[in-house]
Amino acid sequence: MSLKTAVVLAAATLSLVACAKKTTPPGDAGVCYHAVPQKDGTLKYNRLVQTESLEKCAANLEAMRIKFLRMGGSTQEIYGAYQANFLFLEKAGVLTSTSLEGPRYVALVRTGDGRLAIPGAMPQQ
Repeated sequence: MSLKTAVVLAAATLSLVACAKKTTPPGDAGVCYHAVPQKDGTLKYNRLVQTESLEKCAANLEAMRIKFLRMGGSTQEIYGAYQANFLFLEKAGVLTSTSLEGPRYVALVRTGDGRLAIPGAMPQQ
């Protein structure tokens, strides 16, 4: 394969990836949402609380998740959104991404007793 052909194929691949549909969350300043997947593949955003940080939004989502579990719910993992970022509350902690399909990055981790903490805030032994 010649260099010219390889460059053309790489450009074509990148243009297709750039055109891929991305699900992005609302970008309202300071508003924390609980995102609920619908049967048609879309997300319904329920306004949860007005807050000043992503960490406090994650804490409110975690409190909501625990309350639902205590009432007999079974959903262990939930989605949320805060200022154009998705929050994914999972067993390991809270991950964040700018799109539903994009890469996820660690925002908060779980401590030994299940609480959420900023990575690196807990002493290592």
